[in-house]
Amino acid sequence: MTHPTILETQSLPWPDEAACGRFASALAHAITNTPALQDARLELDGPLGAGKTTFVRHLLRALGATGRIKSPTYAVVEPYSLPLGNGQLLAVSHFDFYRFDDPREWADAGFREVYAAPGLKIAEWASKAAEQLPPPDLVLTIEPLADERREVRAEAFSAAGRQLLAAATKELA
Repeated sequence: MTHPTILETQSLPWPDEAACGRFASALAHAITNTPALQDARLELDGPLGAGKTTFVRHLLRALGATGRIKSPTYAVVEPYSLPLGNGQLLAVSHFDFYRFDDPREWADAGFREVYAAPGLKIAEWASKAAEQLPPPDLVLTIEPLADERREVRAEAFSAAGRQLLAAATKELA
């Protein structure tokens, strides 16, 4: 297996959950306002309890999700259709591959078609689906520290990933 080239890496300290929310809002703003980013593939890595699902909840809220946002731990995928404000809808698929035992389960479940369809893809525990997934645009590795603090390594693997990271960090500056 060949690994995609990392085009850019940034370290992002999140001193608390509010910082996670601000970063998620900045990403949502970039996604909402840039049609090319609406098909981005995000992967979230980190140990149990790192804050991956919390980040996704902040991102989905910032993208316009209302109501309960469920973790897809048991369902594997939770789909959303979110308003873009221009009369169009953004398809978002939130995956959690934590319970996968065999990467082939990804294809057997029909996720190849979901990934091929337009829309934002967000995957937790992507390593469990291994080579089955297409290369990500942006990977966020969340490392819990003391208290609520998190150290986040953001790695862009594509032009879209670099654009997402640049837009989000610019908005936070």
